[in-house]
Amino acid sequence: MSEQTKAPASDLATRFPDAVKADERKGFEGYLVEAKNLLEVAQTLRDEMGYDYLSSVTGVDYPDENKQEVVYHFFKSTGGTYLPLSVQVPRENPVVPSLINLFPSVDFQEREAWDLVGIQFSGHPDLRRILMWDGFEGHPLRKDYKEAFFQDEKKPFSNRWPDGKVFRYEDKNPYGKNVVYPPGMKRIEEYDPSVENLLYSEMNNLAGNKVDELHTDFVMVNLGPQHPSTHGVFRMAVLLDGEEVVSLKPVMGYLHRNHEKIGERNTYPANMPFTDRLDYLSSMANNFAYAVAVEKLLGKKVEVPERAEYLRVIMAELNRIVNHIWAIGFLLNDLGAFFTPALYAIVERELILDIFEATAGSRMMCNYYRFGGVARDVPPDAFAKMKDLVFERLPRKIDELDTYLTDNEIIGERTKGVGVLSPEEAIAYGASGPVLRASGVPYDIRRAEPYGIYDHFDFDVAVRYHGDSYDRYIIRMDEVRQSLRILQQALREIPEGPVLLKNPYSIRVPEGEAYGRAEVPKGELGFYIVSDGSANPYRYHIHAPSFVNITALEKMSIGMKVADVVAILGSIDIVLGELDR
Repeated sequence: MSEQTKAPASDLATRFPDAVKADERKGFEGYLVEAKNLLEVAQTLRDEMGYDYLSSVTGVDYPDENKQEVVYHFFKSTGGTYLPLSVQVPRENPVVPSLINLFPSVDFQEREAWDLVGIQFSGHPDLRRILMWDGFEGHPLRKDYKEAFFQDEKKPFSNRWPDGKVFRYEDKNPYGKNVVYPPGMKRIEEYDPSVENLLYSEMNNLAGNKVDELHTDFVMVNLGPQHPSTHGVFRMAVLLDGEEVVSLKPVMGYLHRNHEKIGERNTYPANMPFTDRLDYLSSMANNFAYAVAVEKLLGKKVEVPERAEYLRVIMAELNRIVNHIWAIGFLLNDLGAFFTPALYAIVERELILDIFEATAGSRMMCNYYRFGGVARDVPPDAFAKMKDLVFERLPRKIDELDTYLTDNEIIGERTKGVGVLSPEEAIAYGASGPVLRASGVPYDIRRAEPYGIYDHFDFDVAVRYHGDSYDRYIIRMDEVRQSLRILQQALREIPEGPVLLKNPYSIRVPEGEAYGRAEVPKGELGFYIVSDGSANPYRYHIHAPSFVNITALEKMSIGMKVADVVAILGSIDIVLGELDR
């Protein structure tokens, strides 16, 4: 890295004295940038200061101050903490320059900020709704948005506490066979389906860019939303030249439930079980990321006991193994295999879920972590089973799975050289987790910006260098082995002691802002939280790895065959609960 690239972030305000200033809001450690200077500042961060990895983009609404804000979290792909930038614009005409030409990772995130908060990004080539349906009116994460059956801004709702006079708002506002739409919202029967052309028109424009000796028509095919290869209610609009992919647009939102709106009405502790429902295969890891974010805000007000720190790591790494063997099983299923994933992926996963059930009381929606520790200790019999799994059974079974699959000729033919993403592309598209590391970028948050007690353990950051679907398979096998290394150390070293020192339900989160993240099985799960000092988050935003990793799907699929697209999607490993939220 050159000396220029090592320039400290503090030089930013010196370099742009009229455009950049330190943001003095409580808890915000970044810089406030004028919208007209954003492109120049962002390019300087990338090219001269080494902040080449733009992870998170968050829209925030401040109606009392008559402004809206976009908060960017920049990182260096070589590791280290983040640099936040904030752009504030008037609420009546919130326009911010798009960073898509500098950081393609913002593509879906800028669309999300437009869709839910109403911030426009000038220069974005495809600024359509992404989670709400195309005919939806309004922006539901604006603070003045009131949905049908709106009750109160925050929970607990006044009709349920403290008097306990519970009633259903539906009973006071009957809707018959349909809902009562908010004022100005079009009813479904009034929706004009021609807005779908916004999606198809851009794709069809590509038909004129390709010249062949033999003229052929391009064919538009929709894979999903109801299709076994899409891993849930997810759709890929694919433009084909024969069987070759010319363009591909992911279409999501079919499962969207506005998790973030719910999160801003819940109290901080009440959000913990809602994180279980994001990546419902990795609820332990989701809990960990949310706990990290809130504990950043709490600072010294909360202390995590040492035994609880070990239990957090143990559960998170068991969850990583659960996710990865399940992801391998799903990929094999996408490739046409059935027996192997059933025999190995499901059986080993169930044995780990037995541990979760014995400890947290649930197999999938575990709700185990608390601010300042974990809910309870592991029962002695479950602890003994966990040791047997980690030291004896799992290493043997992973070796068997490796033997059966890794050199399998069919798997190699279907995945090697398919869906290639170079290191530079992976960083630019904001890929994280196995997708990033399979492209030759050894970036793992557990090492790049350690949290919890991960710096106590000896393990390697798994990395592969071809960036194809095969390496995205093999990287998960590598990571399972590294998780076993961590688990074996943790189980040998775990101390006795309490697992929770303070009642997590009596904690008051101080005013401030924080971005907390964790290396969950699918990549970077981050929570950007703005606290106004009340019992509920003012802003609760989720950087979901499935949502951002899917940004590069079109890049990986162009020039591939239709059958390859199924393998590529499977190799990314998405789950719709966190993609749609």
